[in-house]
Amino acid sequence: MKKLIFRGAGVAIITPFTEDGVNFPELAKIIEDQIAKGTDAVVITGTSGESATMSDEEHKAAIKFAVEKVHGRVPVIAGTGSNETAYAVQLSQYAEEVGADALLVVTPYYNKCTQRGLIQHFTAIADRVHIPIIMYNVPSRTGVCIQIDTYAKLAKHPNIVAVKEASGDLSAILRIRRACGDELAVYSGNDDQIVPILSLGGQGVISVLSNIAPRETHAMCQLYFDGKVKEASDMQIAYSELIDALFCEVNPIPIKTAMRLMGYAAGPLRLPLCDMEEAHLERLRQAMRERGLLK
Repeated sequence: MKKLIFRGAGVAIITPFTEDGVNFPELAKIIEDQIAKGTDAVVITGTSGESATMSDEEHKAAIKFAVEKVHGRVPVIAGTGSNETAYAVQLSQYAEEVGADALLVVTPYYNKCTQRGLIQHFTAIADRVHIPIIMYNVPSRTGVCIQIDTYAKLAKHPNIVAVKEASGDLSAILRIRRACGDELAVYSGNDDQIVPILSLGGQGVISVLSNIAPRETHAMCQLYFDGKVKEASDMQIAYSELIDALFCEVNPIPIKTAMRLMGYAAGPLRLPLCDMEEAHLERLRQAMRERGLLK
């Protein structure tokens, strides 16, 4: 079995912005709060971090800052994916140079490459770094879905160790596990499927929910690992309405709004993302109140 990057709940951390750039003092506060509350890994510059609208300089600065701030206390996983393979290689090499523990690499978006192209893309990146890669399969956002045969081929690469699976297809998890075994760890990419994916041999979640409920998301995983399956399942059910509210508009609109409601200086969303509709905002507030996150 390849070395596991982390087990449990890794936070897909937001990027707090000012009108002019990244709010690094607030990012430091968020990181400290996450570590204090038991998060198992910090995933920087992913989808929740609005990496798609960050400049190259901001993207690199956020990765470097997270590595330095975390200072080895938990793994730092840098989102370095792109629809341009050459740029993904460059960004991945930079993340390795500044000390990231692993990389999160999304499937190329918009280009809609073939499965052969996916193999060449991920292999090109994995061949040029020495830290492990978590592939990120999120077809609803990229228009590309990694097929089982492709997983089986990529799992043979020593640097490709895991996948963040956000296809929503639980049957696909079963087929990935059957095809790849211990050569490819599986992390849930959907907060509403944490316990179901753990039940199929998953190793945890890369979580949006963890931004506002790190203790609880970690606990849900740990309860399952400790054999307390009913308790873990009960938590999954108890948090289902909050999870649904966090995805009633496209991520990271609701989670960044929730962070603001909790008093974090999360700052603005970057266009084309915009503020929530009022009806959705009230649903989010109510769900947060029900879980004790707001008065």
